[in-house]
Amino acid sequence: MDPDVSRETARLRDRYAGVSGIERFAEILASDGVDRGLIGPREVPRLWPRHIANCAVVVEEALADLPGGARIADVGSGAGLPGIVWALLRPDLHVTLIEPLLRRTTFLTETVGALGLGDRVTVVRARAEHVAPAEFDIVTARAVAPLDRLVGWTLPLTRVGGRLLALKGSTAKDEMDRARPVIRALGGGDPVLMRFGVELLDPPTSVVVVTRTQVRPRRTGRKSVI
Repeated sequence: MDPDVSRETARLRDRYAGVSGIERFAEILASDGVDRGLIGPREVPRLWPRHIANCAVVVEEALADLPGGARIADVGSGAGLPGIVWALLRPDLHVTLIEPLLRRTTFLTETVGALGLGDRVTVVRARAEHVAPAEFDIVTARAVAPLDRLVGWTLPLTRVGGRLLALKGSTAKDEMDRARPVIRALGGGDPVLMRFGVELLDPPTSVVVVTRTQVRPRRTGRKSVI
């Protein structure tokens, strides 16, 4: 294993060691997550920087002022990133993990149970566009789809004044620029690209933030791939 990766993993594990359940979640991802195809074997050495801390810095920095009892939806949750990480770091939040594939929802349900999160984390097996329009304070998605498609599935789940936080990679700015007309049509304000964990991660986590400013009809007639 690359010694630099090992040092980074140790540094981040030490940083989050006091968060109840987070090391157990990392162990589950590195074992069952790999066995079930939710995490690639090559991701295990960089599990902490690329996946766990990548999600953790967002809830720490972007949602620091979010009041207790707020409702979060993680669309296309997959292995529970970022939803389970956020639930572990913020035990005062209610998190719904939305995922259409049975093998993934089975993993999520078992993991939520193993971590003792069942009283505040709900797993819903459904495509995002089939979930009834809701009033979530925050809707998030990580590595799900290009932003111009993603906003059509996520903004209808967000209350007016609530936010979409789309965790993105190197294409974040280009996706944001292409999605501006769709965002406006769906009742979203101007998207903002933010980076979190600048002093902790290399690269930091890129997040496109969209605030829902008004109610617009949900778009139909196009199938989701999540």
